Amino acid sequence: MIMNTMTKWLASSSLAMVPVWANAATPTLGEVLDASGVEISGYVDTSYTYSAQGKTTGRIFDTEPNSFNVNMLGLSISNLPEEGFGGAVVLNAGSDTSVSASSGSGNSGNFDVQQAYVNYASGNSSVMFGKFATLHGAEVIESKDNLNFSRSILFGYAIPFTHTGVRFSYATGGAWTFMAGINNGWDNLKDDNKSKSVELHAHYAPSDVWDVAVQAMSGNEQVDGYGSTSAQGNRALLDIVATFNASDALSFVLNIDSGSQENAVNGTSKAKWSGIALYANYIVSDKWRTAVRAESFDDKDGYRTGSVQKWKEATLTLAYTASKNVELRGEVRRDSSNIQYFAKDDGSSSKSQNTLAFEAIYMF
Repeated sequence: MIMNTMTKWLASSSLAMVPVWANAATPTLGEVLDASGVEISGYVDTSYTYSAQGKTTGRIFDTEPNSFNVNMLGLSISNLPEEGFGGAVVLNAGSDTSVSASSGSGNSGNFDVQQAYVNYASGNSSVMFGKFATLHGAEVIESKDNLNFSRSILFGYAIPFTHTGVRFSYATGGAWTFMAGINNGWDNLKDDNKSKSVELHAHYAPSDVWDVAVQAMSGNEQVDGYGSTSAQGNRALLDIVATFNASDALSFVLNIDSGSQENAVNGTSKAKWSGIALYANYIVSDKWRTAVRAESFDDKDGYRTGSVQKWKEATLTLAYTASKNVELRGEVRRDSSNIQYFAKDDGSSSKSQNTLAFEAIYMF
């Protein structure tokens, strides 16, 4: 009797001594991140591309003529409070990084730190210090944020991808936002000369119906690519992006670029390039949308593409939202030039190129 009573007392006492927090639910990783202000997101971008000519010429990322590919695994980690210090890191892995990686980054093994910066915000102003994406263009490195799968000619040949430096931003609280920055130049992690480049940006968004962004950049750059590798000269770029939302379902985007590089032709003369791209996106239903892109690029001196040419392309993309995290895209594209620019599998070349692509994107 005494032993039974003692056993029951010990059992009840042991239970009573269990701390309250031991029975509480363990917080999830999401709850911990929300409490800390850290945001984590990412995506997986996979594709299949096919070229009717057996080769793919001039394309940026989708260069394989008949291949499945893992284009990108992108991971974004950020803590950007409205007031005070914060920071962000964007990490990329996949075949696309061999193109988008900055000069001097030591990119190898299909990995790149696309962005890494410290941010300070106060009121309507902020400043970024580190490496960040360019302000130019209607498209971005992340395919999931573009209307089409393949990148435009302008994205690949008219503008830079990233900059390393400092960028200031000021929002008026109304329709205007202004930015200005100093950096190492076009796609340079480390500066390759003693000069810096300056960037300026103005964004006017009076309503949800339309907005216009104008950005300019100028600075002394090494003449690379198809010019003299030992020469230097001023590289300038003017970029305009205008968006018009005709309705909840239909939107249009216009992108105009004009650039130049001094001492790019035989190490002495200025090279010029310009282009225009028009996009239309129509949301058919909750699951389906279609996007069209038409553009023209004039490489007046052959500095950007390696050939003096006028290059045009038209792309039709059909996208299906399989779930809130998955988008599937099918695409057909035709490129054409006024010269024999596009290589064929038999060793010849032609003035046109036809390609097909299928893309699957998972976002988290």
